[in-house]
Amino acid sequence: MSYSPSRFSEHAQHHSQHHNRAPARRPHGASGKAAPAQSQRNSGYTLAHAGKQVRFGPVVFWIVVGTVTLLGAWSAATATYFAFRDDVLTRLIARQAEMQYSYEDRIAELRARIDRTTSRQLLDQEQFEQKLDQIIRRQAALDSRTAALSGLPDTAATGSIKPATRSLTDKLFGRAKPSPINDTGTKVTQPERQSHLDGKDQSLDVTIARLQTSLDHVENRQSAILNSAEGTFEKRIQKMRSLFADLGLNVAQMEAAAPRAGVGGPYVPVKLSADASPFDRQLQRVNISRAQAERLNRTLAMIPYRKPTLGEAEYSSGFGVRMDPFLGRPAMHTGLDFRASTGDPVRATANGKVVTAGWAGGYGRMVEIDHGNGLSTRYGHLSEIHVKVGEQIHIGQVVGAVGSTGRSTGPHLHYETRIDGDAVDPQKFLRAGTRFAAN
Repeated sequence: MSYSPSRFSEHAQHHSQHHNRAPARRPHGASGKAAPAQSQRNSGYTLAHAGKQVRFGPVVFWIVVGTVTLLGAWSAATATYFAFRDDVLTRLIARQAEMQYSYEDRIAELRARIDRTTSRQLLDQEQFEQKLDQIIRRQAALDSRTAALSGLPDTAATGSIKPATRSLTDKLFGRAKPSPINDTGTKVTQPERQSHLDGKDQSLDVTIARLQTSLDHVENRQSAILNSAEGTFEKRIQKMRSLFADLGLNVAQMEAAAPRAGVGGPYVPVKLSADASPFDRQLQRVNISRAQAERLNRTLAMIPYRKPTLGEAEYSSGFGVRMDPFLGRPAMHTGLDFRASTGDPVRATANGKVVTAGWAGGYGRMVEIDHGNGLSTRYGHLSEIHVKVGEQIHIGQVVGAVGSTGRSTGPHLHYETRIDGDAVDPQKFLRAGTRFAAN
């Protein structure tokens, strides 16, 4: 089978006929009319096979050619697809697996970050609660110290901060445990979340630091008060012992004889645990010093080292040998004569008990007070007596009024100090009292 345009076919026929016979002549006018018809027949395509001819128009011809071309292209593409299908599928599967692994790695990384953040939050919360517990225990210890210091005399208020409670932890952290971050909440980027956590940690650190600073101030004030109390007691004890030394008195003997109020109870020795803090040890020393100071104070209350009259002491006659005012001969003056006006109050110079209250020869109206341990004082030439025998007398109590009774040349107070009945110079006691008060 073959195809060719009609003009080539007709040319072949015309050539073969031209050799067989002579061409027929045509009229001139007929040839001009047949030309369009001949041109019309030559515009198509003819297929000739085995002596048969099939004529096609140009449109149909190109449709057939296009169809054949498309079928060829489709066949080539199909063949190529089936030839390289396994490679394409392998690449697609590998790409899909790579993308899946990449997503899984990213998810694993995010989970690891979440776990680290959660662990950090839990650790920070645990550490904060431990620090807060330490602060609470420290505050409780400081409060107990404050209570102990409040029993000391002349101690200022130590001040304190309110005990911290678990509510502070709840306020700062909340009771809920940190949970993994999920997609149901507000979307927050990792840097923002980290910045928020860092800011929260800094805030908690600042809070802890402030609490520690407040407790440090309280502890420092308590230590200062305890040191001051210890120094005060030690200084006072030293002063009192110096007073006894100046007077030549036996401190132990006088302490044992000093009267006491009604006290008692079982003996329980003071003990400190082996792990006692320095504060507890110092507090024990302060309490021991305080007990010693109180005992010496009770003993000093029996020592007549104070003045029997008010105001500046003026002596009209001292202790020792003098010319007798009535006889004009040397005589022993067993006391001090204080200048005073009639009716001025006369006060006891120490605690004691009245053993004489009345007329006593040259003393005139006289009061004698026994202070214990052989110490006694006498107040003579009184115009009035305000106490009676057997009465307990306290320091500074008015026992009478200045006068000029008995062997006297004018209003004054005759004051004596005696040890085991023997008169001693009262100025020895008065000077010791002056030094004691000045230190």
